[in-house]
Amino acid sequence: MSTVTMPVNTKQVQGRRQVHYDSLDDLLADAERYAKPDVKRLGNWSPGQIYEHLAGTMNGSIDGMDFLLPLPARVLMTLLMKRKFLKKSIPAGFKAPSSAVPDETSTEDGLASIRDAISRQKNESQRALHPAFGKLTREEWTDFHLRHAEMHMSFLIEDGDDV
Repeated sequence: MSTVTMPVNTKQVQGRRQVHYDSLDDLLADAERYAKPDVKRLGNWSPGQIYEHLAGTMNGSIDGMDFLLPLPARVLMTLLMKRKFLKKSIPAGFKAPSSAVPDETSTEDGLASIRDAISRQKNESQRALHPAFGKLTREEWTDFHLRHAEMHMSFLIEDGDDV
């Protein structure tokens, strides 16, 4: 008999790590630290899926995303949410579009993807429109990636983590 696991309501997860990154190098170091078999996930995604999702978002900020909110919604989002999402933590519990949910992937493959994506962030200057905020500078995109990664990476813990 197979069991079906219900998705975790990530808004209500207790015990998440407090995570803050000042740079893409900080993010990469944390991803490498949490690429171990004894890491526990508190949310719905494995480390490999988290890394793959973050890499996809980083690559999308260069190559363009497969969705874009209509202009009036982007204007509203920019006025109401942009500063928060670039400078403060992004809240958990947002239901990502199915196109943003990565397939299951190994931690090693996900880590390779995030390494490559971070390298592109450092070496390529082109930036595409943000799906909700429109035009962002390279620095604003980096801030977004760091806040986005902080939220997702907070769901990975190991024994001894301060939460």
